[in-house]
Amino acid sequence: MKKYIGIDLGGTNIKVGLVDETGTIVHKKSIKTQAERTGEAIVADMARVTLEVIAEAGCTESDVESIGIGSPGTPNNKTGELIVAYNLPFRHMPMRREMKRTVSLPVYIDNDANVAALAESEFGAARGSSSSVTITLGTGVGGGIVINNRIFSGFNNAGSEIGHMVIKSGGEACTCGRKGCFEAYASATALIRDTERAAVQNPASILNTMIAENGGKASGRSSFDAMRQGDAVATAVVVNYIEMLSEGLANVINTFMPEIIVIGGGVCNEGDALMVPLLEKTYDKAKSFLAEGVPAPKIRVAEMGNDAGIVGAAMMGRRCLEDGLPG
Repeated sequence: MKKYIGIDLGGTNIKVGLVDETGTIVHKKSIKTQAERTGEAIVADMARVTLEVIAEAGCTESDVESIGIGSPGTPNNKTGELIVAYNLPFRHMPMRREMKRTVSLPVYIDNDANVAALAESEFGAARGSSSSVTITLGTGVGGGIVINNRIFSGFNNAGSEIGHMVIKSGGEACTCGRKGCFEAYASATALIRDTERAAVQNPASILNTMIAENGGKASGRSSFDAMRQGDAVATAVVVNYIEMLSEGLANVINTFMPEIIVIGGGVCNEGDALMVPLLEKTYDKAKSFLAEGVPAPKIRVAEMGNDAGIVGAAMMGRRCLEDGLPG
């Protein structure tokens, strides 16, 4: 069975896995990124750990077909360059060339949200579909689009920034410099911000007790937990969060009409408390374009979890190799 290396490059950790063609991780390893270092040092570590993973799995380089790297930022897969990654020291980094100082395999690069979307498309919540959009609700809102079983990210590989469509003009400030972005309302960061604001404005809310017990900080669970205890302030926070999340999802439906929308992130662990009202609100907002007899996109919770980056990067590398792209 053919095997591929997938590398999930993040600001905190570098995760490397050997993946077979069924999407099963044969062996994996993680090290700290140490993002304060030079880009060359980080890539050297990526290459070193790649060889370690291959060896620890009882394989050699000749047993592996390709290496796929999922990284934050904007790649140029034709040249093997990572043009920019804002939370890492990469500006026009010739990542393929640097990796090949140590490894002799074909090397391909794509955005981390894109490869996660590919993992969900091939082996996760969107498997069996030809078009899907995967949205990750974390520190920000990441987006990956798959159309006709291929990653879509625009002519310059800088597209799919779903988190930065404006859903409220003049609204909350976003890290991108605009105001009112989807990310500024639907990320876990936004939910935590709104929870803490509500607690300060309502001293009698049990949110304050929960926050105090959590070291003075709210979490993405705080408002949901307090809502379940009947707290009206927390309920209002959750209702508003779901309202804003549904605005963005309705926009995605109206723009792409994918077969499946996959949402991931810790907030999705809230189950029916999130999903039942979210689906109702989203479909209601998109109903003008979902007339009777028109199939509606399905909305599902992500299934690949923390392995999405590794598996998706490996499968992206596989696709590029099969398409005959130089690596």
